Amino acid sequence: MNMSWHLAQVNIARFRKPADDPANADFIAALDHVNALAEASPGFVWRLTGEGNSAVDLQPFDDPNIAINMSVWESVDALAAFAYRNMDHRGVMRRRREWFEEMPVYMALWWVPAGTTPAIMEAKQRLGLLESHGPTPDAFTFRQPFPPPGGSVVEPVLDECA
Repeated sequence: MNMSWHLAQVNIARFRKPADDPANADFIAALDHVNALAEASPGFVWRLTGEGNSAVDLQPFDDPNIAINMSVWESVDALAAFAYRNMDHRGVMRRRREWFEEMPVYMALWWVPAGTTPAIMEAKQRLGLLESHGPTPDAFTFRQPFPPPGGSVVEPVLDECA
């Protein structure tokens, strides 16, 4: 039996000021539009939401200023196309230093069986794996991607938003 796989991603960011601070208004205002663009993108499968249309109200970390974003995509290429080639998303990402502190590990990618969605606790564990061990098949980055189980090589994707 040949199982198919989807790419899960988590990214976190620590707000410089509390999320509801006026300094973050442009970021918060862009969320609905950017999330709608993600959902309409080829290869999009699922994204984490809280009480509203985003996950900003969720607080899975002890630090209330850490925001989480999780989604599932059909492939590394599909996620990369949205993350790095969608101009509205890139515009928000170019301004990330205005709203968020630098973090050594802020994103992890991993493969999940198609039809499943990752839990927040699993995402936190994947971030921890990446921080402890660097990129491995269990938690990797766009710069050093791994193929799905039984899959072929995946080409690196360079961060074009830096």
